[in-house]
Amino acid sequence: MGAETSFSYRGRTAALAKMAEAPADLLIIGGGITGAAIAREAALRGLSVSLVGKGDFGGGTSSHSSRLIHGGLRYLEHGDFRLVFEASRERRVLLNIAPHLVHPLPFLFPAYRGARVPGWKILAALWLYDLLAAFRNVHAHRWLSRKAARRMEPGLREKGLTGAGLYWDAQADDARLTLATLRAAALAGAQVANYVEVTGLAKPDGRVKGVAVQDQLTGETAVIQGKVVVNATGPWVDGMRRLDDPAAPPLLRPTKGVHVVVPRARIGHTNAITLLSPVDGRVMFILPWGDVSYIGTTDTDDDVSPDEVRATGGDVVYLLRSANALFPQARLAPKDVISTWAGLRPLLAPEKSATPAQVSREHRVVESASGLITIAGGKLTTHRVMGRDVVDKVAGRLHGDDGRAVPGRAATDHLVLPGGDIADLDVMVESARGRDIPEPVARHLVKTYGSESAAVVNLIERDRTLGRPIIDGRPEVWAEVVHAVEREMAVRLSDVLIRRTHLFYEDPAHGSAAAPPVARRMAELLGWDRGRETEEIADYLTEVQRAREFMTSVARASGVS
Repeated sequence: MGAETSFSYRGRTAALAKMAEAPADLLIIGGGITGAAIAREAALRGLSVSLVGKGDFGGGTSSHSSRLIHGGLRYLEHGDFRLVFEASRERRVLLNIAPHLVHPLPFLFPAYRGARVPGWKILAALWLYDLLAAFRNVHAHRWLSRKAARRMEPGLREKGLTGAGLYWDAQADDARLTLATLRAAALAGAQVANYVEVTGLAKPDGRVKGVAVQDQLTGETAVIQGKVVVNATGPWVDGMRRLDDPAAPPLLRPTKGVHVVVPRARIGHTNAITLLSPVDGRVMFILPWGDVSYIGTTDTDDDVSPDEVRATGGDVVYLLRSANALFPQARLAPKDVISTWAGLRPLLAPEKSATPAQVSREHRVVESASGLITIAGGKLTTHRVMGRDVVDKVAGRLHGDDGRAVPGRAATDHLVLPGGDIADLDVMVESARGRDIPEPVARHLVKTYGSESAAVVNLIERDRTLGRPIIDGRPEVWAEVVHAVEREMAVRLSDVLIRRTHLFYEDPAHGSAAAPPVARRMAELLGWDRGRETEEIADYLTEVQRAREFMTSVARASGVS
């Protein structure tokens, strides 16, 4: 099966058939960034790998993060020096292996008189931050005077400003980073399938040796076997552990993180902004993303199911108040919010006295009495290390079970992800422009697909109608719909409009106008009948309506119509 079809709807069908043929060395439950990292590491070490996720790849926490690959400046306050050192190293790795998806980003951290963290402490933290990165960050930090900070960000609140620290971290497309990691795993031989829900564990001899699954697209059921089974389901890990042992104690203390998206012009900032919320003093961010900005994040305990996590009106007001305190001319109100997203962080359960912000971002690998291996905790930035640690455990288990040699660790810190083999993004943009692609579209395609943007441009050259915008005035084009289905295993309308593109979050109408025509094109590609096409449109527009009604209710409650 060629590279173009192995990660498509046809590849999904073939992968499920192969999973049913014989036990894999490793069966992974979970299609988020952690499961993806495990699959990539294991396949590159030569293990046979099967992976299933109950929804779309990255459909949970892995597409609802702050979209940051960072050392974690705020973790210094809690003394997590080892985590900051590890995360800083991983930031450097990801900038190298996925330069199209992970970009350097300058952050301005303003200091104010009387703030919880004074300027001298911010400066000391920035020195320590660079030290823990072995002074190998994109650029070293700088301290700016009050006037220099205002020149860089004129909208900053002037009263009480004493200066600002300028430092560097990185921003990532979290959903597409997950997808690229899974595609790398598949290219190395892993069999992967989305929309396959685990309904039970198979224990033929009292040991977990497989899972009962249901295909969420067809309704078909099956049993998939694996010599070792890993639970990498993020905020769902405790639920999966209870399928193994109803008395299993919880490993997690999930905390909810919410972000709101607003027009970037309303704030008028150039850089990413690190700030201390005037509401509770915690560190948060205002982050640029094209023509929009997103503000986040909250960090609150939440015992809701990961399937039901949502932003609340209180979350939205908290984030807007925090941003307005730093940029008073913005006067952001709920009516300005384009969209929101919320996710549960699968954080390790700490001592009961810890606040949500103090809960560790480190990870832990545990094995149950019946052999189910679970990975809990962690963060987007350190996903590669999490995958390595899990596969170390799996390799040891397989060695003990059948005496096979323990394979050496894979060079996942040097092997680029699909689309990442580029030396200069601007050269790729010029190449696309030389093929009659408008500059905004060329830049969008290269930033989204990297070196694989050439494959999208090829589709346009074969059919110029595919170069038309999906929504007028935006850079996304119809070739991306075809590419998502044929090479990115998009099998539902929401896969394309929410995660392969981000129209749901960035378009003020949530991509609603695009839903019927995109569904029609997907129906042609996937062989949907009219009933399935109608169902996909209805499901997506229900999500849009829920988002609209939520923001309307928040605006009314705040007195802003």
